[in-house]
Amino acid sequence: MPKLIKNGQLIDDDARILVLDETQAPEELTLADGPVFVPFAVWQAHKGQLSGRAGLGVWLDSHEEVEDLAPDLDSIGAIALNFPKFTDGRAYSAAALLRTRLGYKGEIRAIGEVLRDQFFFMQRCGFDAIQPKAGKYSDAQLEEALASLKDFSTPYQAAVDQPEPLFRRATRSA
Repeated sequence: MPKLIKNGQLIDDDARILVLDETQAPEELTLADGPVFVPFAVWQAHKGQLSGRAGLGVWLDSHEEVEDLAPDLDSIGAIALNFPKFTDGRAYSAAALLRTRLGYKGEIRAIGEVLRDQFFFMQRCGFDAIQPKAGKYSDAQLEEALASLKDFSTPYQAAVDQPEPLFRRATRSA
């Protein structure tokens, strides 16, 4: 069972990430019960029957636009944003857009090539769940990564988790 960091805790997660191969058509797919993240194409093809389903999330690849989900955000409990490689940072912007401009309150999960060095910044951009690929890190390494998220008590810069920069929050005596 994959492990993920969610809301400051290391937990087991039984949600599957459904990945289609080139022979599978989203329109013809039948989904089994249970928690699952479906590709955006599957959501588009089946949103009438999937809307509001418990345990269902939608995942977007880095080239897909979060704005395309905007009309459906109220019926989606979780959104996963894929990092196809660690040098592709488009999911950071997507998470920030979901939280700020689109006002999404549900879970935003980082999936794919997520590296420990990026966890803190992912959290600052609006991710509340981080799921490295299975087997990438041991449980002990994930516990250390979780502890490292508290290394910085007060960030200087503005971000999704703290919209005011430090110089605006600090009070100074004259």
